[in-house]
Amino acid sequence: MSDTAPAILVVDDDPRILRLVSHYLQREGYIVHMVTTVREAREQLSVLSPSLLLLDVGLPGEDGFTFAREIRSQSDIPIIMLTGRAQTVDKVVGLELGADDYITKPFEERELLARIRSLLRRYRASPPVASKAPGGGIACFAGWRLDLTRHELFSATGENVYLTSHEFRLLEAFVLHPRRVLSRDALMDRVAGRDWNPLDRSIDVLVAKLRKKIEPNPAQPTLIKAVRGEGYKFTTEVTVE
Repeated sequence: MSDTAPAILVVDDDPRILRLVSHYLQREGYIVHMVTTVREAREQLSVLSPSLLLLDVGLPGEDGFTFAREIRSQSDIPIIMLTGRAQTVDKVVGLELGADDYITKPFEERELLARIRSLLRRYRASPPVASKAPGGGIACFAGWRLDLTRHELFSATGENVYLTSHEFRLLEAFVLHPRRVLSRDALMDRVAGRDWNPLDRSIDVLVAKLRKKIEPNPAQPTLIKAVRGEGYKFTTEVTVE
């Protein structure tokens, strides 16, 4: 993974689990932060912006269930609960309190990795890319103006730059979600209303065409950045008038 690799905060009071999870996830390219109590996790969340939280249920002092409910009231960060409890009622409680997934110890490393990847994909693909900004409007970025109602793009000099319907939908998705990684699944759904598959290069081709129209140097793009293994990010500030 690149230097934009997702960061994962692991909260567990079992040193063996911390070593196992940290070693495995770091080997897979993730950035891993480890703490053993809810208090430490709270401190870390105040200074970090992890992509996902692995949260043990049976923590000393405040338990994982209570902390999951607290987090969910403030953030939509993906949460996977880790627990030695196999009872269905515990899983239901965890999910109802806001956890996104639940894995029982002992677990296979590959299963944990698969669940993390799946949850991160789902999170990046949601909330659904909006079809339009509330009430339409003009999205302004890097000297460009995109009319979200009339589907027209204007350069800094006022030139009307033609966009195909697919190019407009792609650019609209980016300007409505600036500085956020959008997966190819989300972009394909927005542009073509269907799922993306790994052999399908149509999103990449469409991005290349759009870059030729809006990038100062399409060979070295600065507005639409590829995030290796994840999708694309629109890197510039956007204001909607």
